[in-house]
Amino acid sequence: MKPFASRNVFGGDLEVCGNDPVAGFYRDGRCTTGYDDTGIHSVCAEVTREFLEFSRAQGNDLATPAPEAGFPGLKPGDRWCLCASRWLEAYRAGYAPGVFLRATHEETLAIIPIDLLREHARDRAD
Repeated sequence: MKPFASRNVFGGDLEVCGNDPVAGFYRDGRCTTGYDDTGIHSVCAEVTREFLEFSRAQGNDLATPAPEAGFPGLKPGDRWCLCASRWLEAYRAGYAPGVFLRATHEETLAIIPIDLLREHARDRAD
């Protein structure tokens, strides 16, 4: 399926989230989302050890490599496109990682209020 228009939470061009490892549902380095992305992998985050441990405890181990899926595993400091609902869950539990707003897709705003994202911004919060 075709992804949605690539605009960030400010309505501007969606910036690259990460290329090492290559982030995004479509593995294009951006947090682009579309109808086939049921997890809405739209939040560009810099993962922390605490977040990775939290995610593993919730049943989504992002730290362990899965070579069969082309997934290298994440380490603290990596940028990754997180599911908006998982980021919000982590926020409520006190483990939300920092976000790059200009690389976070505007569809995120249907799930996470901009104020919460701004609290964790790692880039300029226009």
